[in-house]
Amino acid sequence: MRDFVRQCARVMSRSPLALLMTRRLGPLAVAQACGALNDNLVKNAIIVLALFKLGIGGAGLSAAAGALFIAPYVILSASAGIVADRFAKARVIAAYKAAEIVLMASAAIAFHLGSVTALLAVLLGLGIQAALFGPVKYGVLPELLDEHELVAGNGLIEAATFLSIVTGTVAGGGLILLDRGVAVVGLLGVMLSVVGFACALRIPRYPPADPSLRLSPNLPGETWRVLRLAAADAPIRRCILALSWFWTMGATLLTELPVLARDTLHAEGTVLTLLLAVFAIGVGVGSIGCARLLAGEVSPRLVPFAALGISVFCWDFASAGGASFDAATVATVLGSLKGWRMMIDLFLLAACGGIFSVPLYAIIQDRSAASERSRMIAANNIMNALFMVAGAAAAAGLAAAGLDAPRVLHVAAVANLAVAAWSLRLLVHHRRDLPA
Repeated sequence: MRDFVRQCARVMSRSPLALLMTRRLGPLAVAQACGALNDNLVKNAIIVLALFKLGIGGAGLSAAAGALFIAPYVILSASAGIVADRFAKARVIAAYKAAEIVLMASAAIAFHLGSVTALLAVLLGLGIQAALFGPVKYGVLPELLDEHELVAGNGLIEAATFLSIVTGTVAGGGLILLDRGVAVVGLLGVMLSVVGFACALRIPRYPPADPSLRLSPNLPGETWRVLRLAAADAPIRRCILALSWFWTMGATLLTELPVLARDTLHAEGTVLTLLLAVFAIGVGVGSIGCARLLAGEVSPRLVPFAALGISVFCWDFASAGGASFDAATVATVLGSLKGWRMMIDLFLLAACGGIFSVPLYAIIQDRSAASERSRMIAANNIMNALFMVAGAAAAAGLAAAGLDAPRVLHVAAVANLAVAAWSLRLLVHHRRDLPA
């Protein structure tokens, strides 16, 4: 029995999940998960409250909510990167999480008043807070973890983020429709923000990366300088472009899933919840499993294969969903081979997404100079936001041209093949950069 316990301990010590039990990653992961859950809890609760309880808004409200949340990433990420490199990152994280408590308390009041205008103002504040938090949460990882732990750390953060996004989206829409839904959502948001702040206080503190940095009120100028700084390093530039495409594919899929469920599968809301859960679990499994596959090596060697998998499984998922298949209920999906085909495709597509993206984050962190690391992450966040906006516009254009959700996903799968071929350059250049 004692030998068995020791063997289990050795397995756990090698598992990426073991990092969550340490102070070096656990508090950051929980703080990040609470923030992502809160953002999506409030965003979806606002939309559902306005549409189904207050009877106002529509597609325009959903678009406005998305724009309010994504715009700060373009405008403020560069300054956020400078702040993260200028000050001790643990203190910066604690300050941002304290601001989240204020924002969630404001959201609770706005929910109680039933004011959509006030709620949209809170959502803008959450977008600003999330944009400021982005560069520091990834920039701090190399300070907290050893190089061979970077892939695992990024995988765990990404898994927690996607699971929180889906959980927050589902919970926000479901809880707000309860009899006392506004009170439940408001109280839950405040509680999560307090937990996130408490965890932020436990993140180990290290000295600032570059105390000589100065902030400028010229936000466009700072954005341009940060983008030029990242573009000057070819490997980082290539990783940023690949990650921006990953987020474009992810945003396209998450946008088309509700349309596919409603218009193609003629399904009720529980089917969409099932698909979202399968997607989130797939990303989590792929993100965490990537560390095992790479054995701690910071390398893009799995990226081209994962990109190819994204195209294959995206195409087959869209084909299965669009082939005269009515999946009105979860029981219908689970009781048919075509339903299982869709879920397996979606799971593998999401897992490939995790395997694709996690090594790229680790490469950016590992290659960046310590004094510039958060600004490199900021440049990535800016490009991600711009690509996602362009991708949303392209998807809207395809829908306007008469393409249904399965066909939009077919187009995305074919376009992703070009990215899979291009990603081979990441592997070739990485091998050239290795020391002889």
